[in-house]
Amino acid sequence: QVQLVESGGGLVQPGGSLRLSCAASGRAFSTYDMAWYLQAPGKQRELVATIRYIGSTNYGDSVKGRFTISRDNGKNTVYLQMNSLKPEDTAVYYCKAVNFGFPKREYWGQGTQVTVSS
Repeated sequence: QVQLVESGGGLVQPGGSLRLSCAASGRAFSTYDMAWYLQAPGKQRELVATIRYIGSTNYGDSVKGRFTISRDNGKNTVYLQMNSLKPEDTAVYYCKAVNFGFPKREYWGQGTQVTVSS
């Protein structure tokens, strides 16, 4: 069982930066694949970035070159550094964990609001 708590959201002007954090409780954090998703009002949840337990990363097309996902296994935390923010990045950002091995289980945080506006 993993519990996830996101933080770091807020209001930022276009072109600004934010760093989101997702703190995980429970054991074996280093064996989980982690991801960030966003959900804008009235839209489906979409993938922002993933980082596997081995450290490889992947990004959604809309954030490539602007966002960076990273993890600190010693702190049981995954981060999302967001630069050059645009109004269309406004959404609730969620953290997800998927366990190593089978059966696969997904764990979600409660989300953190990011608003990009002047």
